[in-house]
Amino acid sequence: MKKNVLLLMLVASSMIWAENPLSLEQCRQKALKHNKNIQMAEESVKAATELKKAAFAQFLPNFSANATYTWNQKNISLLSEDAYLPVYSMNADGSINYVNSWNNSWTVYNGTAVPLDASGTPFDPTTNPEKILWKNYALLPKSAMEFDIQNVFAGTIGFVQPIFMGGKIKELYNTAKYGENLAKDQKENKITDLLLEVDEAYWRVISIQNKENLAKQYCNLLTKVDENIAVMIEEGVATKADALKVKVKLNEAEVSKTKAQNGLSLSMMALNQLCGMPLDTIYTLADTELNQEPEQPKLIPIEEALQNRPEIKALTQMVNIAESNQKIMFSRFLPTIGLTGNYLVSNPNVYNGYANEFGGMFTFGVVANVPLFHFGDRFHTYNAAKAEKNIANLKLDESKEKIQLQIKQNSYKVAESIKKFTATKKNLEEAEENLRTATEGFNEGVITSTDLLGAQTAWLSAMSENIDANIDVHLCNLYLKQSLGTLTYSN
Repeated sequence: MKKNVLLLMLVASSMIWAENPLSLEQCRQKALKHNKNIQMAEESVKAATELKKAAFAQFLPNFSANATYTWNQKNISLLSEDAYLPVYSMNADGSINYVNSWNNSWTVYNGTAVPLDASGTPFDPTTNPEKILWKNYALLPKSAMEFDIQNVFAGTIGFVQPIFMGGKIKELYNTAKYGENLAKDQKENKITDLLLEVDEAYWRVISIQNKENLAKQYCNLLTKVDENIAVMIEEGVATKADALKVKVKLNEAEVSKTKAQNGLSLSMMALNQLCGMPLDTIYTLADTELNQEPEQPKLIPIEEALQNRPEIKALTQMVNIAESNQKIMFSRFLPTIGLTGNYLVSNPNVYNGYANEFGGMFTFGVVANVPLFHFGDRFHTYNAAKAEKNIANLKLDESKEKIQLQIKQNSYKVAESIKKFTATKKNLEEAEENLRTATEGFNEGVITSTDLLGAQTAWLSAMSENIDANIDVHLCNLYLKQSLGTLTYSN
């Protein structure tokens, strides 16, 4: 029971689907939602936006923290052994009392008291200062000058703020911004290509559907003629040769109808694939009847059309990127200035006699770098960037020239297709009138079957040419819109 209900629901849904034909805009929306290239382009735009935000962060200070631990096998000792330092005796006024400080014998030399050195000669401090004998010494033990550095902890937290980088950071940000715009323009270009592909597939299906209907109508006409010929043979007013002519034409018509049906299935599959629908989906299209006159695209000035084209927008961004890169290369000639600030902490505390405790201090400074000589490296890279900018400008100019030519060509094609469509409409009216007259004449016996088949063939050809001309007008308008940059979709 449940299976039957499910089957009925599926059948009902397919019937509802058949009652609601797809419009061109619906096909476009489905294709845009399904297409993987568009989804990848959207991700590229997101990535470029994040890169732009990252480039903007380069204007701001960069904070960082570092920490380290080191184990050392030995401590630091400033003395190799215990040291003895002589001690002065001081007078009440703060001057040195050499008599009480030295342990030497004294003598009078040229009326002045002079100590005797160890050899008994008057002491001369300029020649043998070590021969003076001190009364008192101060002990400076080796252990007092030994510092414990077996476990060393150190850390720093600080910032670096760029002040002047020669314009490098600004141009890096501009490059990232142009990269974001480039990703958007490339996405727009992919959307335009997809719309062009969907529209071509849409009108191809409509063309083949009309060709299939035309083949069916032609088969019906030949079937009626075949039936009339059979009656006329029985009445003796027609021959078997006439019947064979009609049979051959009927067989050819059946073959053409089969080809049209197969082509319609394949073209529908192609449109289904673009729209993200199952390949075997059956539907009707809103413009199958081709009742409406083809829409005439609005012509706009060449300069406006160039600004609309995503290819020109993308190439313009490439020129901007090349120009920023040239400025970045030039910034390498300029000095760079930055502000730094840090807080340093260590254990042992180097600010308090290497005590086993944490101690720290703040530091602030300005860092400057001035390039002096680089063997022409920066000149060459600057010239290379300048050449890349010239290449980007040439590509942009070349694309503008080609697009202008494309617009002119498509404008002429639209005018030509409209004239052709008008001519085929007139030919079709004449062919229909000719077919009506031939059919009446054949029914009245005043026209042979050969003349009737000729009129039917002429009508078939006129109908086919009219369908082709109608579709060609739509496609030429499509190509003109694409070249003018006005091929858009409704969000």
